[in-house]
Amino acid sequence: MHGTRRQYLRAAVGVGGVGLVAGCLGGGTRGTSDCDIEDEPTVSDLPAPTIGPSDAEVTVAAFEDFACPHCATYSLEVFPDLRAEYVETGVVRYEFHDFPIPVDERWSWQTASAARGVQDETDDATFFEYAHALFENQNDYSPALVTDLANDVGAPGCAIQADALNETYRPVIEADRQRALDRGAQGTPAIYVAGRSVEPSYDAIASAIEAER
Repeated sequence: MHGTRRQYLRAAVGVGGVGLVAGCLGGGTRGTSDCDIEDEPTVSDLPAPTIGPSDAEVTVAAFEDFACPHCATYSLEVFPDLRAEYVETGVVRYEFHDFPIPVDERWSWQTASAARGVQDETDDATFFEYAHALFENQNDYSPALVTDLANDVGAPGCAIQADALNETYRPVIEADRQRALDRGAQGTPAIYVAGRSVEPSYDAIASAIEAER
């Protein structure tokens, strides 16, 4: 899927896609020495990464910031149990949405864009694998880490680094952020079960899921 997007981006730049190119990152390096990072057009349309059956009984939507420590705790300690108990058994359709507060002016946006690049390059399941790896390494974000973790999940690391540094998916992420604000979310993680706000704990989410079944 992303390969097709890449071909389009190259064609757009080649014919003079003025106004489409994302701004350069200010201050510091443009990336690691083993990756040739060039500006690229932004992407404004990409669906939320989703796992679980489309006809599941309950939809759970999570709005997170990759630089938020509370999101890391939720994603590493709560979400795996929810996934095993409800997603993998077909009860829940689970959606990930970006909600950069931002906790960190750089990494809240850049890691989110990297993760969306992984989704676009591969599939939604790989997005969740990459997101898990990002949260595991939240205190060590760098262009090299973004690249290495992408390679680890089978995505092209240098392309993902470019997505991060160019903030290629910023329009998609900003749209998700606005959805969170429209729902009244004031912090992350913000969890919604069947559209209702729920405390981001396993017990609270599980209880809300059971109430909807």
